[in-house]
Amino acid sequence: MTISMYQASVPSFIRSLNNLAAILAKGAAHAEAKKIDPAVLINSRLYPDMFPLGRQVQIASDIARRGAARLAGLEAPKLEDNETTFAELIDRLHKTTGYLETLTPEQIDCSEEKSITLPVGKDTMTFEGLPYLLYFILPNVYFHVTTAYDILRHSGVELGKIDFLGKP
Repeated sequence: MTISMYQASVPSFIRSLNNLAAILAKGAAHAEAKKIDPAVLINSRLYPDMFPLGRQVQIASDIARRGAARLAGLEAPKLEDNETTFAELIDRLHKTTGYLETLTPEQIDCSEEKSITLPVGKDTMTFEGLPYLLYFILPNVYFHVTTAYDILRHSGVELGKIDFLGKP
């Protein structure tokens, strides 16, 4: 059996971001139940030099959206980084998955050797499509989704592994 570039990317991104939306909903419910200002959780970090929860969500959204678009040879829709509530962060994730759902296998498949160039700060990185997916996009999405999960779990939100993985 073979797996296509589309199968290895878009469904995984959608699943991870939908799971993250459900995790954020649990965070919002926790804040309400415990009478915690939601901004406290959204601005929480694992360590002072790490990004807060809200930025982790934005980055996971950006990496998945822009990564899939680059594989498809498209320009990703821009999203403002102005979310300050759980509802706004969840909406951002839904906008991202909505965009991902518009992409087709025909747009992404056979992009394994496609040259992908992306700006990273003042530098530019260049990849072929398959290494870009396997060693840049997927690890980045998982890192930022995991970090968002960890911030909320560390803040007392009752989460388990199935929240991260999603139900089969």
